[in-house]
Amino acid sequence: MSKNNLTDTILSDEEEREQQIHELIRGKRSLNMNIELCKSSTFGEKLADRIASFAGSWSFLSFFGMIILAWMITNTRLILSRPFDPYPYVFLNLILGCIASVQAPIIMMSQNRESQKDRLRSENDYLINLKSEIILEDLHMKIDDIIHEQKVLKKTLREIKMDMDKYNAEEHLRSGLDGKGDTGRKEPGLYS
Repeated sequence: MSKNNLTDTILSDEEEREQQIHELIRGKRSLNMNIELCKSSTFGEKLADRIASFAGSWSFLSFFGMIILAWMITNTRLILSRPFDPYPYVFLNLILGCIASVQAPIIMMSQNRESQKDRLRSENDYLINLKSEIILEDLHMKIDDIIHEQKVLKKTLREIKMDMDKYNAEEHLRSGLDGKGDTGRKEPGLYS
């Protein structure tokens, strides 16, 4: 492969890499997972989330505690002569068991959705971190290129200054050897 072909390949790779980085920068990676999942949620999933959020609240515990207390007071022998669910409250236990058997899967559905949200959030965070890492790596490469160019320019300037100093010294010697002496004119130099 000739030097020109290699240079063309390297330049095209750099240009392609630069285009990919700019496309990555323009592309938005951060998403609000709650909004994204609400867009695709079914009615049953939304209902499960609402039930789970209510069933795990103090208002639910207070409300349910009052219902049980009212049930127990209503079914005591002191208030009613023939209570429909006397003391061991067998019917109340049956109702509580049924509520628990229905409530547990609903809460599990909601928890599964939350774990799905967490997985999507972590994947989204990974993509954002990857994007940031790629951008930082690109910036480091550009800074390294700039530093390299500065070193080359400093070296070139040093060489030019040395050549100018050498040229001025030779001119000074030449003018002294010709016998012309000092005419009072100063030769133009690089930094004069």
